[in-house]
Parts: sequence; structure tokens; C-alpha cells
Amino acid sequence: MAIYPGSFDPITLGHLDVIERACALFDRITVAVAASESKHPLFSVSERCEMIIDSLPAGLPVFVKPFDGLLVDFARAEGSVVVIRGLRAVSDFEFEFQMALMNRRLDPKFESVFLTPREDCTFISSRIVKEVAKLGGDVREFVPAAAAEHLKRKFQTC
Repeated sequence: MAIYPGSFDPITLGHLDVIERACALFDRITVAVAASESKHPLFSVSERCEMIIDSLPAGLPVFVKPFDGLLVDFARAEGSVVVIRGLRAVSDFEFEFQMALMNRRLDPKFESVFLTPREDCTFISSRIVKEVAKLGGDVREFVPAAAAEHLKRKFQTC
């Protein structure tokens, strides 16, 4: 079993691609939705969990759970010592490498596995998707249909 943590604000096609790749490697994936209050998320944790659940292809061995606090503590409580992290570009690597080393320092059994999304998803980030949606742009080629609907509703009410 592996943990795939993130804020997923919103989930993108890149996130979904990493989830599907991780499912090919592990018998079960827990998508851990971080509270991430310091990032001032657009969606609540429960909205993000719902969006992910609504976006997952049927039959994947994926569970979606919220978490707050240290990832190593969450992983330990879930019975996992493996974390999946997506790398879109070289610029992601430095931060992810530092996090992997810190997590291993906190728990020496903890391992990080880095996966890259499909090439057509490497430029997609939740931050950019939110900006495009906020300005009225069409985000359907960047996010699952459920996320596009959540974004549409969110910005219609703002």
C-alpha cells in the first residue's frame, strides 16, 4: 500500500495519471488530502475529497482520506511506509527531494517513489487551473469532468 498526498485543489488530469500509474505498482493507494490551510485552498477538504472520489475511474483500488499534520504519522497510522510523489518538471525535484529526506529522517523506514505524469500533463498545475477558471477559461482539458463542474460552481458563486 502507498500514500499519495497532496492538496488536490483541484485534482488535475496529471494527478489522476499519477494515481493510475501508482495503482499499477501497488495493490492499494490512499489519496491523502492535506488540509493545507496555509495555502488558502479554494475548496474545503471535504469538497476536495468528494471531487477526487467523483473523478476516479471505477474499479481502482483507491481510498480517499483527509489528513492534517505530519505525513509520516498519517502513513504510519495507515500502515504504509511508501509515499508517491509526482514530478512534473526538474523544478519540482529539489523540493520533493528535500521532503523525501526529511520524511526519511523522521521515520527511517519511510520511502518516497517519484512518478512522472504523461507528457501532455506536465505543464498542468492546480494553481494555474484555478486562475484560468477564475478568469472564465475552459479547464475541461486539464481536469476531470467532476473537477471542472466544481470549479464552475465555485466561481459562479464568487
